[in-house]
Amino acid sequence: MVEHDTHRHLEVTDGARAVASAEIHAPADTEQPVHAVLHAVSGHIPAGSRSELVDAMLDLPEVKDKDRLTATVPLGDAESLQRLQHRCADVTSRAAGSSALIDAELRHDGPDRHH
Repeated sequence: MVEHDTHRHLEVTDGARAVASAEIHAPADTEQPVHAVLHAVSGHIPAGSRSELVDAMLDLPEVKDKDRLTATVPLGDAESLQRLQHRCADVTSRAAGSSALIDAELRHDGPDRHH
């Protein structure tokens, strides 16, 4: 049986409006990291929306099966970065234009995400 890459789109909404979203690509090759691109709408969005998006992404089965994550987040998105640092190990980031590139080791026995 041939395994295929998995692609997912996640959204966090405020009423009927999507305020944050992520595109997730999990290669079938278990040695390859999962990659995510996180977005948030301009302007005010409810506090915790970005953290909720990170949690939903990290809780996907195809993400839990991986050891590493690479992510692209808007530069200055401190909430997403802090949540990734809380949920992942060995998180590094670097600026690339208007984005931050994140590389992280996924925890399979990590801390309770609600504390």
